[in-house]
Amino acid sequence: MSLNRTSLRVPVIIALALALSGCNALTRLSSVGAEPPLTTIQNPTLQANYRPVSMPMPAPKPVERNANSLWRTGARAFFKDQRAADVGDILTVVVDIDDQATINNATTRARSAEEGASLNRLLGYEGSLGTVLPEAINPANLLDLNSDSASNGNGQISRDEQIELKIAAVVSQVLPNGNLVIHGRQEFRVNFEARELQIAGIIRPEDISSTNAIVYEKIAEARISYGGRGQISDLQQPRYGQQVLDILFPF
Repeated sequence: MSLNRTSLRVPVIIALALALSGCNALTRLSSVGAEPPLTTIQNPTLQANYRPVSMPMPAPKPVERNANSLWRTGARAFFKDQRAADVGDILTVVVDIDDQATINNATTRARSAEEGASLNRLLGYEGSLGTVLPEAINPANLLDLNSDSASNGNGQISRDEQIELKIAAVVSQVLPNGNLVIHGRQEFRVNFEARELQIAGIIRPEDISSTNAIVYEKIAEARISYGGRGQISDLQQPRYGQQVLDILFPF
């Protein structure tokens, strides 16, 4: 009885798989020769996977209203500094890295030493050395030492890096000395590959330009990460078994 049930399940699974693939094939066939349709604008808060954003925010400040005044205290006016200065403010980080380094080292060392000693006179007993030693010796050449050593080393390092991008970062903390801690993250997906850019560090408010931007070389403890995940990234990495074997294999 169980064998019959198993034999019935296999065709059902195959039929469902064919049906699902057929639906996709029919959809693709119906759009042959037509432009891919764009998705309609929808309210993101109504999506099933929507989650509200929680970011560091400054402490609330009381609103001060001035009578008979066109300007409100704390408003973004023409004469107010628009640069990031508080928790939750946003600024632009400009990363423009174009580094090239070439290091060549060569070391050559050679050493040669030679020593000799003779014993032509030994209280008249130099001729009797042959009876003491098992083999005949030459008193004029009793000791002869030679040593020779040589070493040669070469080293070369070549590096070429070029990164040019911009990313918006958020002030997450104001340190006691007035410096700002920033964090920024950017993700974008193309087909089946997701690219991710992250940046973090500590900056000085006076290093922020009038356009509310800062260059990367003025970021202390900078952490810049640019990578991806997806089909292309998976193909560029060796399989897990090969990575484990490379670590454990001693040869």
